[in-house]
Amino acid sequence: MPELPEVETVRRGLNQLTLQQPIQGGEVLLARTLAYPADIEQFWQGVTGKAIACWQRRGKYLLAQLESQSGGWLGVHLRMTGQLLWLSQDSPLQKHTRVRLFFDNNRELRFVDTRTFGKFWYVPPKTEVQSIITGLQKLGPEPFAADFSTEYFARKLSNRRRHIKTLLLDQSIVAGIGNIYADEALFKSQILPDTIATDLTAKQIADLHQAIIDVLQTSIDRGGTTFSDFLNLLGVSGNYGDAALVYGRTGEPCRVCGTPIEKIKLGGRSSHFCPSCQN
Repeated sequence: MPELPEVETVRRGLNQLTLQQPIQGGEVLLARTLAYPADIEQFWQGVTGKAIACWQRRGKYLLAQLESQSGGWLGVHLRMTGQLLWLSQDSPLQKHTRVRLFFDNNRELRFVDTRTFGKFWYVPPKTEVQSIITGLQKLGPEPFAADFSTEYFARKLSNRRRHIKTLLLDQSIVAGIGNIYADEALFKSQILPDTIATDLTAKQIADLHQAIIDVLQTSIDRGGTTFSDFLNLLGVSGNYGDAALVYGRTGEPCRVCGTPIEKIKLGGRSSHFCPSCQN
């Protein structure tokens, strides 16, 4: 699943390529991709003729502010395998193309999604975005925001007798972290993924807080991670995966100490770690 760095990479590309161009229409090839409105005709009535003023990111959601006399918002969630690609309209359709947004000069924003979990929303003018895209209501602070402080993080972890890896995936605690960067941050802070949160020291919490920020920033700088499906807007893979410290490296030597990387299951999710460096 694309996580914060991948979604941020896409957001930056969208802001470079798609702004100030009215949406001329398009196609919905898989109706259930539309989360709201469910009616395809209503969706096109809402977005057609409106240009995108800017793209924002909240957690793993992409939000386009639409400009016209009426405005509104376009929301996108890539979910597990979604890709947004900026292409010419006459380029061959990928097998799993779900939505096409047409622009001037024969360009289109094409949504390709193998697993079909990705979603689009049109939020009408003068409507609270969170009332339509309800998942936004549950999100905690952004990792780079001032309200994601060490004190906040420690407070959220206090009295939580759950594995720290599981808590890092809880979007109500901090928005945007998924399996990849939870594993990477735990390695950098030398904490085992199955450590119970209440057993962490104040120093470990502070180290983990900083590691989350550092790992996410490093991945953003490298254009995200591609292990299977992620591509940026121009179809280019991210290259953080080449520098991953533990994620996806089961059995390979630790980049720090040489001990083979191990993998366990926690809450149905794989967790990668170095049994020597993390303790």
